[in-house]
Amino acid sequence: MSATYSQPAPAKINLFLHVTGKRDDGYHLLESLVCFTAAGDALSGELRDDGKITLAITGPMAGDLSDAPSEDNLVIRAARLLQQETQTPLGADLVLDKRLPIASGIGGGSADAAATLRLLVDMWKLDLDADTLSRIALSLGADVPVCLRGQTVLMSGIGETLTDLPEFPSLPMVLINPGKPVSTPAIFKAREEDAFSDENLWDVTTHYQSGAALAADLQDCGNDLTLAATSILPEICDILNALAREEGCLLARMSGSGATCFAIYDTNDQAEQAAKTIASAHEDWWITPTHTLSEQAKTLSNIGASFPD
Repeated sequence: MSATYSQPAPAKINLFLHVTGKRDDGYHLLESLVCFTAAGDALSGELRDDGKITLAITGPMAGDLSDAPSEDNLVIRAARLLQQETQTPLGADLVLDKRLPIASGIGGGSADAAATLRLLVDMWKLDLDADTLSRIALSLGADVPVCLRGQTVLMSGIGETLTDLPEFPSLPMVLINPGKPVSTPAIFKAREEDAFSDENLWDVTTHYQSGAALAADLQDCGNDLTLAATSILPEICDILNALAREEGCLLARMSGSGATCFAIYDTNDQAEQAAKTIASAHEDWWITPTHTLSEQAKTLSNIGASFPD
């Protein structure tokens, strides 16, 4: 009986997201403060010695991927790319427990791809340096390198430049998605004429002792994609208003290109109560209370058990 390997794929949150420019090849330059939460997908797998790679998808969001060709799934793409890069004769039977909504601005597919790379490096006993693994990750998508790192960083460039930060406190948080995907290319197109934000607005040396202090400084930043996203999906405004109305809300904002929004609360109890109150009025929204992962609390191979159902 072969061993089962596992890796979590925690949700990525853009605490702020600034569009700072656009390259000649069409890629936008970004600057974003990124953290990860105890909510996320989970990946497991068993070793094959015949080179074949299979994927089964389970979990509450599995149905959203049922019509998509398996060849397009980032888990399969990551596995095959790693296999090609390393010329390993090994394969894997992979199972993705899909808990995050798709196309939702919290890195679901990118987090799944990053978890695949971590899992298979371990399973296949590959000896890869960090630069090679980061190059493979970036070729899969702009958010995959930061999800591979899996810790709070300042992300810049097109996603390839990651700056480590002093550890942040764990932040009580609520995540809400309206159950409607939004197209990232469409959102960038909708803001095409907007001005770019300045670079280097975030002090990468500041040590924060509380969520309130961090949230206060985040007020000076924002998400440059919010206006474009709300023009396509006005329900995002309803989510932000619902989050901000609840007791203890320190900051409510859209993550990534949406449509998932998050709010930071002063305490875990306030986050849980906010989630319950909002859920009672919006049964069709995906809502989960969670918290960000601190460095001490985060051992990527062991945090899957803390994900909410």
